[in-house]
Amino acid sequence: MTHYAIGDIQGCFDELIQLLDTLSFGPEDTLWVAGDLVNRGPKSLETLRFLKELGSQTRIVLGNHDLHLLAIHYGTTTQRRSDTFDEILNAPDRDDLMDWLRHQPLLVHDEALGYTMVHAGIPPNWSLKKARSCAKEVEQVLQSTLAIEYFRNMYGNKPDRWKKSIQGWERLRMITNYFTRMRFCSDKGRLDFLAKGALSSQPEGFLPWFEHPGKTVDKHRIIFGHWAALEGKADHHNVFALDTGCVWGNTLTAMRLEDQQLFSVPSLKQPE
Repeated sequence: MTHYAIGDIQGCFDELIQLLDTLSFGPEDTLWVAGDLVNRGPKSLETLRFLKELGSQTRIVLGNHDLHLLAIHYGTTTQRRSDTFDEILNAPDRDDLMDWLRHQPLLVHDEALGYTMVHAGIPPNWSLKKARSCAKEVEQVLQSTLAIEYFRNMYGNKPDRWKKSIQGWERLRMITNYFTRMRFCSDKGRLDFLAKGALSSQPEGFLPWFEHPGKTVDKHRIIFGHWAALEGKADHHNVFALDTGCVWGNTLTAMRLEDQQLFSVPSLKQPE
């Protein structure tokens, strides 16, 4: 059995299949997916169906695009101009796919393999124990009858910093934003939602979440996606950035967890 982790697929299904062929991915192997399974790429529906069919061979975390799709499905928001969800929303198995997606976690931790996976990151003021506990808070609501109310309250940039006193929907929104939207933050976990580029776009007073001293990633190996502008280079021995921008015309990348070897295939996206 071999374990592979893959970055944001975002509907690039043909590249996914090509990458798995390159890996000689078989029925005994496991695929970790760092969120953003869907949106902007051409084959989000095929991607969801394929990953759902893999069943126990996958370990998946939700990304911001996945949560956005679920919010649209449950009628709490509408599609944006850049969204590519029509095929999914018109599919006969839509309800089954959305129920499966809603039951995916925000954080995956494997003690034996020694890896933790999230979509965007873990704030520097949280321990891994705290991160796992907070992820579970959101997952329990997301997988319950309160899911629609969660989606109604999910969007927004406030609060932008963790406080123990935060309760209710604001608390769940803050947790969600850490796990699915974070890039730059302060040492106290205050989020900057504007800077989305390379490390050179760092706002004053902020660092990439994984560069703060005394952080969780000094003690634990973290796999994440979300930040395509990093081009797979986080420059930290315990952090593995796997979103290499396939949907933008770059590559789709997987890492073999046993030895951290990288495998990539080029995007099939035609130059505009």
